[in-house]
Amino acid sequence: MSFETAQRRVERFYSLHEHGFVRVAVATPRVFVADPDANAVEILREAERAAERGVDLVVYPELCLSAYAIDDLHLQDALLDDVERAVGRIAAAAASAALPSVLLIGAPIRRNGRLYNCGIAISRGAILGVVPKIFLPNYREYYEKRWFASGSGITSSAIDLAGQTVPFGTDLLFAATDLPDFIFHIEVCEDFWSPTPPSIDGALAGALLLCNLSASNITVGKSADRHILTSAHAMRCMAAYVYSAAGQGESTNDVSWDGQAMIYEVGDLLAESERFSREPQLTVADVDLQRLRLERMRMPTFNDSAARAGHPELRFRRIEFAHQPSFADHGLERHIRRFPYVPDMPARLNQDCYEAFNIQVHALIKRFESTPGDRMVIGVSGGLDSTHALIVAAKACDTLGLPRSTILGFTMPGFATGDETKGNAWALMRALGIEADEIDIRPAARQMLGDMGHAFSSGEPVYDITFENVQAGLRTDYLFRLANQRNGFVIGTGDLSELALGWCTYGVGDQMSHYGVNSGIPKTLIQYLIRWTVTTGQFDAETNRVLTAILETEISPELVPADDSGALQSTESKIGPYELNDFFLFHTMRYGQPPAKVAFLAYHAWRDLQQGRWPAHFPEAKKNQYDLATIRLWLERFLFRFFQTSQFKRTAMPNGPKVSAGGSLSPRGDWRAPSDGRAHAWLRDLERIPKT
Repeated sequence: MSFETAQRRVERFYSLHEHGFVRVAVATPRVFVADPDANAVEILREAERAAERGVDLVVYPELCLSAYAIDDLHLQDALLDDVERAVGRIAAAAASAALPSVLLIGAPIRRNGRLYNCGIAISRGAILGVVPKIFLPNYREYYEKRWFASGSGITSSAIDLAGQTVPFGTDLLFAATDLPDFIFHIEVCEDFWSPTPPSIDGALAGALLLCNLSASNITVGKSADRHILTSAHAMRCMAAYVYSAAGQGESTNDVSWDGQAMIYEVGDLLAESERFSREPQLTVADVDLQRLRLERMRMPTFNDSAARAGHPELRFRRIEFAHQPSFADHGLERHIRRFPYVPDMPARLNQDCYEAFNIQVHALIKRFESTPGDRMVIGVSGGLDSTHALIVAAKACDTLGLPRSTILGFTMPGFATGDETKGNAWALMRALGIEADEIDIRPAARQMLGDMGHAFSSGEPVYDITFENVQAGLRTDYLFRLANQRNGFVIGTGDLSELALGWCTYGVGDQMSHYGVNSGIPKTLIQYLIRWTVTTGQFDAETNRVLTAILETEISPELVPADDSGALQSTESKIGPYELNDFFLFHTMRYGQPPAKVAFLAYHAWRDLQQGRWPAHFPEAKKNQYDLATIRLWLERFLFRFFQTSQFKRTAMPNGPKVSAGGSLSPRGDWRAPSDGRAHAWLRDLERIPKT
């Protein structure tokens, strides 16, 4: 890459187009029955509004140039002449006004003695192609076969329209030559309601945006049906689905209209219109095409489906056009979750937390029942991870009908153990009613350090990695030997975030256990699950009081004594805020997004604590915001740790349950990587991020 190209990419960092997004809109214009001239004016008015918002693609309703519910007027040449003249006026206006959006408009179009219900793609004055509807509804209130011919089987054809000779057929994909992944397919209303939507072949041929120009009159319950179909179809095709239904102005002779517009990306609803609005609407969202492409790369089933269908890309014509994106900073019309592992919608909160907690509980039950031992052994520090593992174990005992004394809990103070965390550990063990004990590891640690000739044994304040790991290793060593002695097995407490960062002591340390019950849970979700157990009354009042106190405690490994000011060793001051690290992990591991894009997403999610949604019941005092420089700093450290220094720990990690769709780091599950890899490619991508 030349210096000029690299510099240009830095300058374009704030552009959504630089990071694989396109801005799409669904226009719901006011419709005038059988008046193409008036409808063309409304279509162009919405196109101008879209241009002001930097929209790349606008999808209009079915037959929006003529109106849909005009019955036999579709067969009148005077009207159809007006429709075709209106197409020409829209194309000319788009060219003269240099409208940047691709417009997908619906119109009845004559060809070869037949009339077709069509979607027409127009870009900067050029008619890119015309796609006829395949499935014509002819049941209940629908009579489309009375007027229209099906486009089924029409391929490799052309049509003369508004002075241009353009592709015509059901075999068209449209692809921008200057914006990677901006590839879309068109289908019309009933096509989508059929058992075999044409957009399936469109997706298998390479389209990432599936667009539906629909009229779709409204009946009670139909809106929910549209949501189900759109969400499921977008997920099945690993695509975005853009849906437009007709609204205000259509004839209500015998039906009515609600103007529902939806934009789905995989199973996520990005935007939806206000239904039954009397005013025109423009529903806008930014679609992550790069995410969609990466999803398809990850799932061999997608290619297998294309192969089974005879590789539809061989049958489609790819209509290329120069989109000419500005790469300007248009912001981001999309909600980015600050906590991608944590439910942020109140309606989902209870269900998601219930599932996450019970995945752990029942995984632990299966492992406990499969071992010859009859005790669970766990080290309890008073920190978040051991607290959560302990309450999972307690709930497992409750579910099995076993006394909680089945659990053997040990607090093992070292040289830097604080009174607060030790007190919380004891309070929690007592509140839960487990069998509790304490082993002071300092004498054994002094012996080991002395045997090694470590400077600390001579009275020098040397608190290096050896000093830390002697303590961490002794704790795990004691737990394993206690498990041998007491006929039990060791429950691991380390979490997904620590595995990602390598923030665990390898071998005889907190990296090892007989079963890592927390290995699929990131730090941010652990905090939220503990908070959920309190708010939903999973345990008694005293346990809830202790859990709340633990949530307020500074996260620290407590392996190094406090400094002269009394400040304890802080994990997050060394490796970065867990809320950022979990954000980085999700987008890096789950989607394979490049670092500059991860930074772009983090910037929009975290730059202003007053903007966007926070998870329900999130403490006001814990709401943070980060500027781009801070995000870049911690992202660089995350990338080095994740890709270069910590994989060997994950390669040898114990069994543990996958919990989140965000993935796990088990080498037997979501993440397989070499232990001796290098981070250079990811660190180089950081050069796309402005430093000031």
